[in-house]
Amino acid sequence: MENLPAKTIGIVLIDGYADWEFGFLSGGAVEHMGAKVVFLSPGGKAVRSIGGLLAQPDRGIGVDENRDLDAVALIGSDGWPRPDAPDLAPLVSSVLARGGVVGGICAATVPLAKGGFFDGRRHTSNGREWLANIAGNYAGASQYQDVASAINDGRVVSAPGTAPVSFAMTFLSEVYPQAAEMLTGARAMFGAEHSA
Repeated sequence: MENLPAKTIGIVLIDGYADWEFGFLSGGAVEHMGAKVVFLSPGGKAVRSIGGLLAQPDRGIGVDENRDLDAVALIGSDGWPRPDAPDLAPLVSSVLARGGVVGGICAATVPLAKGGFFDGRRHTSNGREWLANIAGNYAGASQYQDVASAINDGRVVSAPGTAPVSFAMTFLSEVYPQAAEMLTGARAMFGAEHSA
């Protein structure tokens, strides 16, 4: 689209990241929104996907090296529920504090729950009990929504791992509200195969 503001979107990957959960987001952001997309990982180290794809991210997850981000999306991995999962709270807080957009899909909703970012916000994940079992009695648990698509509340987007298209379209609609109509059309186009 023409005349969209220049935006920088960070996509966080950790080992075991889900290959299918970020392609619509990164591709749509660059190709159709003209965004700059940068990939982040703990320490900026290479990470391998669940399908075996080795990615060499652009930078780490530190606040200082990511002050240019207008939005950040956390991609699911079986590593997020582990006790040694990286702490994304400082980065997420920093992005939200400057009016940015934050998102988590699949198990990447766990750090958002543990960090208190669902407090007072409607949200979803891979299941109410699944998230509660991992994140415990997290702030905002009563706001959980049992839905099959992404939810946006207060610039925090969440989605189950089965909803990469609605995650991408909901996230990009919040980053680029002026493109919401086009993104709604794209979401319907991608969804057509499931309604046939």
